[in-house]
Amino acid sequence: MSAIGPELVTLLPRLRRFALTLSRQPSLADDLVQIACERALAHAHQWSPGTRLDAWVFRILRNAWIDHARHRRADRLTDDVSEHEHKLVDEQSEDRILDRLTLAEVQRAIAALPDEQREVLVLVCVEDLTYREAADILGVPIGTVMSRLARARRRIIEVTQAA
Repeated sequence: MSAIGPELVTLLPRLRRFALTLSRQPSLADDLVQIACERALAHAHQWSPGTRLDAWVFRILRNAWIDHARHRRADRLTDDVSEHEHKLVDEQSEDRILDRLTLAEVQRAIAALPDEQREVLVLVCVEDLTYREAADILGVPIGTVMSRLARARRRIIEVTQAA
């Protein structure tokens, strides 16, 4: 295993979450993570120590997704909140049931976002990357990241308040 191997293993849950955000299909997400890890290991010499490994591998994963999308325009499925039910709900708790409903509303709002807004939202708000790091991963100016994020947040608020 290369020098980045152990760090790559710790990134797996975050890579899968990002891959699910992109693909909306668990099996495809797993394939994308595998492709990204294989490419990262094969090209480990291109990573600069002292820089963020996670940002580098997120970019590899996103490029794998773009490659896949170019070759196949398949229908995308949303990640069903029921897959995460065991983490969210104790059926005896009314508060937790309300939390589940709120999560479902937010999840639907996020799923309805355009791809470019959903990508930025996940990278910045879920993966805790800086605007600059997200811009580098997506290959866009930092202002575009800020604009997409603002539009995504505004849209989520509109959708959830209307519900």
